[in-house]
Amino acid sequence: MFKHRHPYPPFITSDTQKLIVGTLPPPRFSTGDLLERDVDFCYGSYYNSLWLYIDTIYSLNLRYDNSGEAVAERKQFLIDHKIGICDIVESCVREKIDASDLGMQDVVLRDVIGYLKQYPSIKTILFTGGNSKNGPEFFFRKHLRDYGLKLELVSEDIPRIHRFVLPSENSNSKTPYQKGARLIKTVSLTSASGSANRAIGSIPLYKQLKAANPNFNTFDFRVLQYREFF
Repeated sequence: MFKHRHPYPPFITSDTQKLIVGTLPPPRFSTGDLLERDVDFCYGSYYNSLWLYIDTIYSLNLRYDNSGEAVAERKQFLIDHKIGICDIVESCVREKIDASDLGMQDVVLRDVIGYLKQYPSIKTILFTGGNSKNGPEFFFRKHLRDYGLKLELVSEDIPRIHRFVLPSENSNSKTPYQKGARLIKTVSLTSASGSANRAIGSIPLYKQLKAANPNFNTFDFRVLQYREFF
């Protein structure tokens, strides 16, 4: 059995407004066996990288290597745009050493709600995946239940949008709308993983755009989607 621990602490600053929430990076980021174009930071896998989409949206011309400069570029972008990262899984156990969400067992979650309370400027959570089993939204719903909270659907369009009320410290779950409570929006973005490409192919909007432009692909679709929220 492989004990898969998250290699990176949450990256949040005092003025963070949006929080990216995923699960775990591939095991090689925990063992230090990085590939040549990997970046030693959150979402650093070149072959399954949120940064590729952000790079395209903002024309950042980021480095893709194991250097400290590549990490610094990404941290500076997050600081400049008031974006933080706090993946929800702290650790899990795997029978097979791979990056499959479904392969995670004995999952230990981070206290994301605790971080939301610690950083009151956060207004939006960006999930890097939906509510499929062991996905970030799936675990977050479980996490909310521990606090007596739940998501409320705002929009069924992809990406699906929900919201929930984070009670003030001196309130209780039965009366969450007391003074000091915060309304947090969540957006379930289409996963950057290649396994999500089949699901993208079945989305009506993707079919429409593909029909209008045969060169339109799943990368373009994610860029279009992510641009609205980043």
